[in-house]
Amino acid sequence: MASAPGSKEQEQEPGTEEVKKNAVLENIQQLGQTNTVSGESNIFCLTIIGQIEGHIVLPPQNKTTKYEHLIPQLVAAEQNSKIEGVMIILNTVGGDVEAGLAIAEMVATLSKPTIALVLGGGHSIGVPIAVSADYSIIAETATMTIHPIRMNGLVIGVPQTFEYLDKMQERVVRFVTKHSNVTEEKFKELMFKTGELTRDIGTTVIGIDAVKYGLINQVGGIGDAIRELNSRIEAKKVANSGGLVQ
Repeated sequence: MASAPGSKEQEQEPGTEEVKKNAVLENIQQLGQTNTVSGESNIFCLTIIGQIEGHIVLPPQNKTTKYEHLIPQLVAAEQNSKIEGVMIILNTVGGDVEAGLAIAEMVATLSKPTIALVLGGGHSIGVPIAVSADYSIIAETATMTIHPIRMNGLVIGVPQTFEYLDKMQERVVRFVTKHSNVTEEKFKELMFKTGELTRDIGTTVIGIDAVKYGLINQVGGIGDAIRELNSRIEAKKVANSGGLVQ
């Protein structure tokens, strides 16, 4: 017997909109984003939030970004011909030094235009990631904490340990000064400043000051980041076609 319109059988059938909504919710819960790398947009947005997790798994209550999740996404964005630009959204407290540098090196070596946007904070090893993009933008109220490399856990008190820390620190300093307009002297001055941080040496740099020191290119927000990225995408298209920018 045929069921009448609005019957119980029809009500139980899941609609297309509900299926789409469930797929979006699952992506938000699992990946923290509404869609993965696809041909729907020519811009791929990569979010780096919480603490950057490296070789050691952090406790489950910590909000983390696992670098082994980011690396395949960057490779996929580089290989996908429909993705023309990459935008990195940063709100991180820092984390594993080698994991942070690995992400920064991958961003710096992408062949596609990249923009980094610091929202909230881009602290510690988040600084190299922020400057690794072709162009960096920081929100007016966002902050960046610059401090020396630290180690936790068991530390062997021998000269070799301090030499290792010094070499690790030099890697960070060289990368930041190479990919931004800050001088090595100024960056080290900010890194070793005393009296500003409660339990550590270093400096907290706010929005406009990050631009003044040459760490970040400009103060702005999401609209500025999208405009700048689209401008760079168009400029690259013109350059590849051998045309002239008007």
